[in-house]
Amino acid sequence: MRIRMITPAARGSRSGNRATAERWARFLRAGGHRVDVATDYADEPADAMVALHAWRSAGAAARFRDRHPDRPLVVALTGTDLYRFQASDPDTTHRTMGLADRLVAIHEAAADDIPARFHDRLTVIIQSATPPPGPRQPVRGEFRALVVGHLRHEKDPFRPARAARRLPPDSRVVVHHFGLAPDAEWAEAARAEMANNPRYRWHGEMPRWRVRRALSRAHLLVHSSRMEGGANAVGEAIVAGVPVLASAIPGNTGLLGRDYPGRFPVEDTAALTDLLRRAEGDPDFYATLTKHCRQRAPLFEPEREAAAWRGLMNELTAS
Repeated sequence: MRIRMITPAARGSRSGNRATAERWARFLRAGGHRVDVATDYADEPADAMVALHAWRSAGAAARFRDRHPDRPLVVALTGTDLYRFQASDPDTTHRTMGLADRLVAIHEAAADDIPARFHDRLTVIIQSATPPPGPRQPVRGEFRALVVGHLRHEKDPFRPARAARRLPPDSRVVVHHFGLAPDAEWAEAARAEMANNPRYRWHGEMPRWRVRRALSRAHLLVHSSRMEGGANAVGEAIVAGVPVLASAIPGNTGLLGRDYPGRFPVEDTAALTDLLRRAEGDPDFYATLTKHCRQRAPLFEPEREAAAWRGLMNELTAS
């Protein structure tokens, strides 16, 4: 089957949307399908479409459905679909969702955030992750908390640094942040935080292999987003055996589980400080976090994600 994979991110983009589309395309090609990854649809030959982003890919999805009303259309819901555009432009977002034969979400709590009329179309396919090569060896001399994510408002990127500031003098917590500053203002803010906070180090954007190696040397991952559809960094930490402290947003809850004890309220600096203190100083709490993450790790196996995508497309084709 020839599948048109639509993503709003152009070829060569470092966007997570582009990386996700290319990974899904590899899975489907391995299953025998022909997959073209593009940013739009202009009547190119296609037996099915997978449109990443209900709002941004609305035009491509509508055109494909108009031209081919009997061919499978899958719409993958991103974090901005779920937590921004359903509120700011529900007509467009829900219209696209209504055109789809199947909706795909990447975390288990997504059903809570879409209208009930779409629940029977929803399939959850958690994005896979691979552990870093070699054994995990946390650094000595500090309790390293890793932050992985670009400096954007939605990521609340300096919340871990602010929480670390409040720790007692004998704490060994140091926050190491890997992520791109999209402009000079964000870069200056990160440098200013470093200058005034001995517990914060900003490393800028790094290649993925460097980030994965840093994970193997960390004691924790801290993910403080205000809004997220399901962060790759959380999955990579889980499969690396690195416990996570995360804001209690649906995207994090859907990856870590509703009973995960390492969550804190969004923008709650004091609560995050308390979790950092407990993770560093309470071996039983740290072991509990580790156990929970270990139990979730099988959900992130690449074979599981690949099989889910191939099964979904084969099911739609057969029906």
